[in-house]
Amino acid sequence: MNEVLLRSLTPSVVGILVRRGADFAAAEDAVQDALVEAVRVWPADPPRDPKGWLVTVAWRRFLDATRADAARRRREDLDVERGLRSDRDDESASEVDDTLHLYFLCAHPSLTSSSAVALTLRAVGGLTTRQIARAYLVPEATMAQRISRAKRTVSGVRLDQPGDVATVLRVLYLVFNEGYSGDVDLAAEAIRLTRQLAAAIDHPEVAGLLALMLLHHARRATRTAPDGSLVPLPEQDRGRWDTESIAEGIEILQAALARDRLGEYQAQAAIAALHADAPTAEKTDWVQIVEWYDELARLTDSPLVRLNRAVAVGEADGPRAGLAALAVLDDSLPRHAAAAAYLHERDGDLTTAARLYVEAADKAPNLAERDHLTRQASRLNAWRSR
Repeated sequence: MNEVLLRSLTPSVVGILVRRGADFAAAEDAVQDALVEAVRVWPADPPRDPKGWLVTVAWRRFLDATRADAARRRREDLDVERGLRSDRDDESASEVDDTLHLYFLCAHPSLTSSSAVALTLRAVGGLTTRQIARAYLVPEATMAQRISRAKRTVSGVRLDQPGDVATVLRVLYLVFNEGYSGDVDLAAEAIRLTRQLAAAIDHPEVAGLLALMLLHHARRATRTAPDGSLVPLPEQDRGRWDTESIAEGIEILQAALARDRLGEYQAQAAIAALHADAPTAEKTDWVQIVEWYDELARLTDSPLVRLNRAVAVGEADGPRAGLAALAVLDDSLPRHAAAAAYLHERDGDLTTAARLYVEAADKAPNLAERDHLTRQASRLNAWRSR
């Protein structure tokens, strides 16, 4: 059974049912039933037209679930059978529209971020509720309720205007940043879905996000040590980076930048590309990275971007320049204390750096980061006590 094929066909099949008149919740349920039937039937009797098979079975499931009158149901089934041949002729042409419709529906502004992510993984990604629940470490019943509420929210929503690409990309990036947990690799799943979106829509920011994901994912194997501790970027073994993903990411990014429609994901990807392209940490082109952070700050006006820029300034122009850039930012920003600790250490003020590493550890968003910052503080305190 080709699970990848089934999951890749899911959004277009759901989109076709919605286009035929099914509401989103009913269409998604019918397609899930068809996928279950495919798992049962296909190993012994694989169809010549997998997508057409799924459309036929899902549409029948939808009719069975919504038509109480048996005679009317039989009549409509006959109509479906007669129409399938002509429908298949035009379904391939409309597949892009159907897929895009589904992406935009799952990332509808009326949904919370968590609901949009869950619905995207279920309807577009083709994951089961159990898989999504395991990935997000919540009970299956909780995830089922979240998905059910999301489906009710978007049922009946008409997308008669162009969808918000930025919202779709934000949802996909949220999925990517969840990384890996349970039995689903969400980072890989996000890359797969973004590739699918890039094939369906010609938009430089979609390409920018795909490039960014590939460039970050290329370093994944080196981000943690065997004991699970974090490995900072300068200490990572660059020989273990995925050079094919880096080359692909840079190629996609260059094509997007050539269109001269810069967006935040392209700017982030450009920064990631400069890190990935440097043969050693010492040879990183920090001057260009600062320039890209300037572009990113102009695009987003994000305090977190300015914090990262301050660290880059510290690398390009010296730690005191970095501390000056950091001084104008709110010290309650996430990772502000960690950035200040690093810059003070580079400036030789180990006492202040150690104190700030302890402060940053207390505010760390996860255990791995807290342990890393605690070790940094211990390292400096041990060196000072010699």
